[in-house]
Amino acid sequence: QVQLVESGGGLVQAGGSLRLSCSASERTFSRGTMGWFRQAPGKEREFVADIRWNESSGYYTNSVKGRFTISRDNAKKTVYLQMNSLKPEDTAVYYCVADSSVVVNRVAYNYDYWGQGTQVTVSS
Repeated sequence: QVQLVESGGGLVQAGGSLRLSCSASERTFSRGTMGWFRQAPGKEREFVADIRWNESSGYYTNSVKGRFTISRDNAKKTVYLQMNSLKPEDTAVYYCVADSSVVVNRVAYNYDYWGQGTQVTVSS
């Protein structure tokens, strides 16, 4: 059973930073895609960012471009999300996602594996 384990969530003031980490239990995604979704209370789950195994830069939803940076360490089977200049509207549960293939259409059902989620709360 492949597992994704997230860490790094917490409470931060607006303008602050957090770094999320997600480690995979297997190398299933070494040539696939890893990334992050988030879900705020009362809202649908939304794509945040992802990165392909052979690329050094990721893809982002417009609302986080210039503030969030995704990176991955294939040797450690880990993906990171550096979140800077956080805003109250970034408050959500953040889910690590992964797929063994290169995901083109970045919708939730195209990622086969999900972590349990980590809470990020940004106070104003």
